[in-house]
Amino acid sequence: MPKRPVDVDVKQSVKDMFLSKNEYRIIDDYVIRDGKTHPVAFLVPGGGYYMVSGFIEGSPIAKKLNELGVSAVIVYYRVKKKALYPAPLEDLAKAIREVFTRADEYGIDKENYSIWGGSAGAHLAGAFGTKNMGYPNYGLPKPKALILSYPVISMTKALTHKQSHDFFLGKNASAQQEDFASVEKNIDREYPATFIWCSDDDAVVNPENTRQMVAALNKAGVPTESLIYHGVMHGAGPATGTAAEGWINKAVDFWKKQA
Repeated sequence: MPKRPVDVDVKQSVKDMFLSKNEYRIIDDYVIRDGKTHPVAFLVPGGGYYMVSGFIEGSPIAKKLNELGVSAVIVYYRVKKKALYPAPLEDLAKAIREVFTRADEYGIDKENYSIWGGSAGAHLAGAFGTKNMGYPNYGLPKPKALILSYPVISMTKALTHKQSHDFFLGKNASAQQEDFASVEKNIDREYPATFIWCSDDDAVVNPENTRQMVAALNKAGVPTESLIYHGVMHGAGPATGTAAEGWINKAVDFWKKQA
């Protein structure tokens, strides 16, 4: 039986579930302000495009990154009826621009940023790496790395997470729209280096999403590291006390190799 996550930020969970407004905002509490320059990670938590689960894929991961000398910014993007493409991508781009504008104040290296996403947030992060949906459309530099945890990748009906699909594309999306929004179908050799992991018994998002993404990355020759664990519950966050414990350190090491 998969172990439940022990890293949940209980105070943040109340805010995310009951007090958070459905609108763009960033949390910059985890920017390291020590007078030095640090790489910056943009965290886009999951939640099925229904909510933003900062209490598990936001602050708990940000704290771990701070311990490794990495600044982190948590991005809250529009969800539910406001999540229809391209709204979440616009919000992520807005966050990156906002942080870059304050780079000197924050002490962050604009040339060395990564995007971290879990579940539906990993779909958002992955989509931001594509040319058809992502960073080139917003005049932003390519991320040094994408870090994708138990990701929703595909929007095709046979493979997708239905709730994520319906909020991002709408229930009546055409096959052409689904292909457009399926990250694995829009990978080329210029796609950002990608670290990706999941559990082979994920009961929420089909792990075949990860396998097909890895196959597409390898086919395109994109630097990739993939890990598939067993017995790790979906939404594990830092995954302390599970087979995936330590994945954050491995992801940071992978990112450093790209810089």
